[in-house]
Amino acid sequence: MARILYKYLDITGAKYMVGNQNLQFTNASQLNDPFDCHPKLIDYSKVPSNKLQGWIPKEWWIEKEENDALNLRNSTWLCSLSKTNDSLLMWSHYCYNHKGVCIGLDIDRVIKSVPPMFGTTYVEPLVLDVQYKDIIERPNGYQYSKDIFSYQWRTKAKEWEYEQEVRLVIPNPSGLYASLTPQQTNQDKEFWDGREIRHYMPLNAECFESIYFGVNIEQEEKEKIVQYVRKKLNPQINLYQMEIDDNAFRLRPIKI
Repeated sequence: MARILYKYLDITGAKYMVGNQNLQFTNASQLNDPFDCHPKLIDYSKVPSNKLQGWIPKEWWIEKEENDALNLRNSTWLCSLSKTNDSLLMWSHYCYNHKGVCIGLDIDRVIKSVPPMFGTTYVEPLVLDVQYKDIIERPNGYQYSKDIFSYQWRTKAKEWEYEQEVRLVIPNPSGLYASLTPQQTNQDKEFWDGREIRHYMPLNAECFESIYFGVNIEQEEKEKIVQYVRKKLNPQINLYQMEIDDNAFRLRPIKI
């Protein structure tokens, strides 16, 4: 059975993603949660004696490890998806008050469509289920070194649990797929921090499994997307209109 993950987007982002058949990756330092992928999630203070070799200052080594973790954050791009398509909060926040769309992606087909040169460290993105915590546990960065990067990439505060997030993570993506967003191209800015640049992973048409239209979407925008995806993208795609459930605080999809 296909594993479907969902991307919530405003109408501009949706048309860009569908029209260009790609998936946007954002630098880990540019996310809307300042704790995201932060080096301080890990404890580097318990330095094993063999690391210091009897002469390296402990404080120097701790600073080195924290800087390495910070550099990892600054060189990692990720894409946030969700396991659910009916979150009222995400429809309100990411879809501009339910005026946008939610795109269902067949994640297995997404991974199969990754071009050979998208990543320089890993061939394809890591698929990580986000874990939500009440407290900052700060695991020992030396004791759990095998999984420590994964911990840094996928640990978030409990307040975000409603998002049911799954992340596609790619350290050091190839510059071949880097680009400014449409909004950035309209800005009068001479130089951009490399972390502000997005990376766009190409998608095959069959990666698009479904599209859900928001309760408040403009009919004209909806028709444009419907006509495009059925004629040029994927005729087999499942299309749904989200409606308000009369008997509960929830949304229900109606197949178009």
